[in-house]
Amino acid sequence: MSPIEKSEDCLEDAVYIKGINSTGKGVGKLKDGSIVFVPRTVPGDTVKVSVTKRKSRWSQAKLIDVIRPSVDRVESVCPHYDSCNGCALQHMDYRAQLKWKINKVEESFRRIAGIETSVSGIQKSPNQYGYRSRLSFTLLRLPDSRIVAGFHSLWAPNRIEDVVEMCSLGEEPLNLAWKSLRQIWGEGARLLPSGRKLRLTLRTVQGGIALIIQGGKGPGNPKHLMSLVSEIVSIWSEDSRGNKRLLAGSPILYDERIGEIIEVGPTDFLQANRSCEILLNEWVCDQIEPCQGLRVIDAYCGFGPFGRRLMTFGCEVIGIERDLENDFDLTNSDFGTFNCLKGTAEDILPEVLPADAVILNPPRIGLDQSVTKIMCENGPPLVIYVSCDPATMARDLGRMIENYEIKKIKLFDLFPQTPHTETVAVLARRT
Repeated sequence: MSPIEKSEDCLEDAVYIKGINSTGKGVGKLKDGSIVFVPRTVPGDTVKVSVTKRKSRWSQAKLIDVIRPSVDRVESVCPHYDSCNGCALQHMDYRAQLKWKINKVEESFRRIAGIETSVSGIQKSPNQYGYRSRLSFTLLRLPDSRIVAGFHSLWAPNRIEDVVEMCSLGEEPLNLAWKSLRQIWGEGARLLPSGRKLRLTLRTVQGGIALIIQGGKGPGNPKHLMSLVSEIVSIWSEDSRGNKRLLAGSPILYDERIGEIIEVGPTDFLQANRSCEILLNEWVCDQIEPCQGLRVIDAYCGFGPFGRRLMTFGCEVIGIERDLENDFDLTNSDFGTFNCLKGTAEDILPEVLPADAVILNPPRIGLDQSVTKIMCENGPPLVIYVSCDPATMARDLGRMIENYEIKKIKLFDLFPQTPHTETVAVLARRT
């Protein structure tokens, strides 16, 4: 392994890495007994480090050299990995990543909610690399007329690691579009909006790539840019308030999700890992044992991947989604229905309960406390809670534990090479 930004100050030899924290940094102890966090290390490593920040009880350090590698250490595949902060675990064997994520979730429940529980298993991703259907890059115009565009640096968060050709986590069409875009955007990226800083999001859709631009001034020259980058089918701008404007290309976008072609907005939330999302969807719906006439509430439903599947079994599904354009109704040939309502879960849940089951799939911040109160007072016999943040999930289930028993917890690795995972808890109402 090549040394990473060597420093002659505060060198520490033979630091043993005994664990990883929640952000993926290795945890060890310095000679004085204080805790030190070291990115790009694996439990079992013995390493030489350079301390970069000292606090009274902990320190941060850079990896200088691996003296004795852990059995779980592997070579990273990305040429930017040593200095890019886009992902954190490429240097760790995938099986070890999965085991650590199970331990992380169990520890979150113990530490945050005082709940002792065991994860029943973790579904690995069908693809460890090349799985992301959406990537966001930061573009900076520097004073010397240079352009850097990529992800934030691991060692200096205000700096950008220049990603010229590819991100190892992105789907191949995204990487091809990014490479083409960089080659043709012109001197000073003149075909893009002006301004020092832009955020460029590329997402795969039916027929190509949608480009969403945040920041800057003016539209640039989007029609000319699209004519030069064959992969891009639509270009949008988004302002600081979330308002979107079509700059060029198709005003209507479609994407294939859970075996269905759906219309999507340029910034609609969709899971980035398509193949693992299918496995998640199947497992969640199977826990409900869907059947004709079952009444299910699908809260924070997005475009409705759970509700659409349950509808095919004849369920009566009520969806709740704050970011809908309008309410919508779907009917399946087997007489299942999916009636989706625009609004917040805290406002609409009291109106649509009771039900046989509720699916809760909130954003990273978790449930509003009023939602956990509604569940405790009037919730159904079965609740499925899907979360991308085990800490907020543990907090929320801690508020519900007197009324609901955790029957099982399963993880889905939608985010290989990162510290993140999707957690699903199956809850049964206590009698």
